[in-house]
Amino acid sequence: MRMHRAAVTAFFGFILLSALAGDAGAALLAPAERDGSLLLPPPPAIDSAMEKTEIAELHAIISAATPQQLAAAARDAQDQKPDLFNTVLGFDITRYPATMKLLNEAAAESNTGAVKSFFHRPRPWVADPAIPSCVSHLGRPGDDSYPSGHSTYAFTLGVVLAALLPDKAGDILARAADFAHNRMVCGYHFHSDIVGGQTYGTLIAARLLDNPVFKTDFAAASAELKARP
Repeated sequence: MRMHRAAVTAFFGFILLSALAGDAGAALLAPAERDGSLLLPPPPAIDSAMEKTEIAELHAIISAATPQQLAAAARDAQDQKPDLFNTVLGFDITRYPATMKLLNEAAAESNTGAVKSFFHRPRPWVADPAIPSCVSHLGRPGDDSYPSGHSTYAFTLGVVLAALLPDKAGDILARAADFAHNRMVCGYHFHSDIVGGQTYGTLIAARLLDNPVFKTDFAAASAELKARP
């Protein structure tokens, strides 16, 4: 598996993400705890030397991708759910309700809608229409590239899962990094978008792991997973 480890607004609402185990409930973090406009640096400026370097990097990554890598990137593009980790866990995470409740809570906090609107970065295909995508972007917004939502999601859940299953932490975080990198293979994000998502997701996870309500749910999920056959 590849390893790629790589002003002021408040967040007035959160879009609760629907996953396989239903509603995650009320937001656990206060708006200031997850305000991406304060937690992340700005992306490279439009038409800057850094953006041009990132465009060239995307062309190189996509040109070098095998059909199998492009197919994997297309699958990941449409699998923003906790089961993205099943291949490295060795079991179906969706079968464990307490764990899914915890991951759904984390997913709800990982929403990037407000921070994307704040930074308003054009997508790669806007910056350079010659950049291909592994799945169609017709009808998709073209000004919400930073940070990567898939990367934020993967690292929020990945850090929580790594804390739950420390013996599998390396594989879990490698899968999160691979999932994030596939957004570049797919032509949907620049490298700095991926780094922004990794940073944002990790910060959200760290704050959740220190949240009293989340700690209670974490303990229930931990007990559930320890008791699995």
